[in-house]
Amino acid sequence: MRPDLEPVPLPLGWTVYGAGDRHEYLYFLTAGIVSRFYLTANGASTEFAVTGSEGVIGVASFLGGEYMPSHAVVLSAGYAYRLGADLLRNEVEHDGPMPHLLLRHTQALIAQTAQIAVCNRHHSLEQQMCRWILSCLDRLPSNELTVTQEQIANMLGVRRESVTEAAGKLQEAGLIHHGRGHIAVLDRSQLEARVCECYAVVKREYGRLLRPENTFGYAGVHGTRHQYRAGW
Repeated sequence: MRPDLEPVPLPLGWTVYGAGDRHEYLYFLTAGIVSRFYLTANGASTEFAVTGSEGVIGVASFLGGEYMPSHAVVLSAGYAYRLGADLLRNEVEHDGPMPHLLLRHTQALIAQTAQIAVCNRHHSLEQQMCRWILSCLDRLPSNELTVTQEQIANMLGVRRESVTEAAGKLQEAGLIHHGRGHIAVLDRSQLEARVCECYAVVKREYGRLLRPENTFGYAGVHGTRHQYRAGW
């Protein structure tokens, strides 16, 4: 499949897919983070999943639905390889490793979506924010996030003032430092101590479903941080 993979940049804020867009490509992320969220008729939004180099964007292209009613937007700039939907469908028709790996990824994505729904309903905003920060850090090479409080509020589906209050409590406790458009994690272990169980549940499922023995021997092809890096 390598000759058919096209390297593409993922600039910050770029819409990979909008709601109702036809999924013409499957994107294999190698660096960066893509946020998946729903936008309501009145303009409110809520994130239901984040994806980094462990996953793909464009699952409808191999599930048969062709499009989804959600948005996929680059939250942290990175890179990907993309494969045309027609080429992908041809690959899926064969009983090779790719269809099995994609289905495992989809199962992990479903687990993440379900757990976030539970988290949004039953856990405090401070716990949700801890979960969100840790989930992003797992997909980044550093302990720093370039994100505004307004963006976090949009992802969590809450008011910006509420995010400001929660971030202030975490900063007072010495867990993070937040400035204009920037969050630095100072004490990850304490952040993990404060987070709800949802973070561990999702991380455990991704580890179980996508560990090496379940990915049919696929290994990453790593370059420098500024090159296209395959986490697949």
